[in-house]
Amino acid sequence: ACFRLLCSLLLPALFLSGILCICLVVLLWGVRLWLQRKKQLSSAGRDGKRPLLVAFFHPYCNAGGGGERVLWCAIRTLQKKYRNVTCVVYTGDRDATGEEIVEGAFRRFNIKLIHPVKFVFLEKRFLVEASLYPHFTLLGQSLGSVFLGWEALFKCVPDIYIDSMGYAFTIPLFKYLGGCRVGCYVHYPTISTDMLSVVRNQDTRFNNAAFITSSPLFSKFKLVYYYFFAFMYGLVGSCSDVVMVNSSWTLNHILSLWRTGACTSVVYPPCDVQTFLDIPLEVEKSTSEYSIVSIGQFRPEKDHPLQIRAFAKLLKEKRVGQQPSLKLILIGGCRNQQDEERVNKLKCLCEELDVSDDVMFRINIPFEELKRHLAEATIGLHTMWNEHFGIGVVECMAAGTVILAHNSGGPKLDIVVPHEGRVTGFLAEDEDSYAETMAFIFSLSPEKRLVIRENARCSVQRFSDQHFEETFLLSVEPLFK
Repeated sequence: ACFRLLCSLLLPALFLSGILCICLVVLLWGVRLWLQRKKQLSSAGRDGKRPLLVAFFHPYCNAGGGGERVLWCAIRTLQKKYRNVTCVVYTGDRDATGEEIVEGAFRRFNIKLIHPVKFVFLEKRFLVEASLYPHFTLLGQSLGSVFLGWEALFKCVPDIYIDSMGYAFTIPLFKYLGGCRVGCYVHYPTISTDMLSVVRNQDTRFNNAAFITSSPLFSKFKLVYYYFFAFMYGLVGSCSDVVMVNSSWTLNHILSLWRTGACTSVVYPPCDVQTFLDIPLEVEKSTSEYSIVSIGQFRPEKDHPLQIRAFAKLLKEKRVGQQPSLKLILIGGCRNQQDEERVNKLKCLCEELDVSDDVMFRINIPFEELKRHLAEATIGLHTMWNEHFGIGVVECMAAGTVILAHNSGGPKLDIVVPHEGRVTGFLAEDEDSYAETMAFIFSLSPEKRLVIRENARCSVQRFSDQHFEETFLLSVEPLFK
């Protein structure tokens, strides 16, 4: 009797589920046909041919960071190479006009576009704001990006779609509904195997709260959630026809999650190395003060407290003997009130460690002042764990400082590596090793430091705009066939 009752309930449920699935498939197929029709009806160019629409999904294209430099360099590169291409940018920057955005790209990055760009302004960018999702942030932002992607696709259906900001969940949308050839440029994997290990080991870091690490139950729940998200992230990423990553560190994580080895390549981000290479490189003159400079936004993952503690340790142990006095100069941008509060906490830490007089904070400074500080500095300091690339590290090396970066991520695998067998800089991991390495650098003669600075300068040429253009065009070529 129970079996018959179960069958009488199960069979109609299965039938209804089947009907709903068929309806959903028909609906999605209808949407795809409608979008294809919309694409075909788009206007032709001056020569009577419809231009090839290449769309970049970059909701924050007016932000002025390293990711935006990649975007504008990529667009300029395509405009140089392909004549019958119109570049489209999906953006949520509705507080600026298209002309103002292009002018901002020229002013910040000295990138002048050859042809006009079409901007598609999105109204629902708030759906990808982290502040909207205090819990399950990764999942919330990813689902939000799907809705934002819907809006973008319905406003403009491109031939080629490139996600240039890390919203992988939009890729299947454009491929299967929009019928586009799809590619992406990954600056940082949304989730990485390192993040899984942090939760698995109940390690407290900026992205793993103490109340989770102290509870085995919460840690297991978060681990299950991360594994589920990693599976979904791998699924959507594997839909890409072309995958570009910014470093070997990102490559390793993307290959393990997306399994897209055949179509994945490393395309180093274009760094404005020439501007810094213009700084004259010469043996340091005798000075009464040496400076250590750090470049990076005041975000938690940049780990400025480690810099201050290592610097305090260096001063306390007086390993530099009778040498000139030392200054630590922290240069960075503050995006909001949270960043400003973080700076205030760092100043309190300086007072606590009795180094306030020796640490300078330079916030949101002009580019020329940044160049001046780098030209005068002896050491360039960088402490972020698993930095995906490290444009600031490249800039320090190009400017002629002796770089000391974290022994992980992009700096370890791609940037602070021997050039033709010669030393280009140094790596450290904790407070002690940073203090010891800084002391060692200061103990070197100016002539030996000059050799390291020259090696570093020679090595950063592979991160130039020209090298980016060559590798970017090679990578995206399959999308244009």
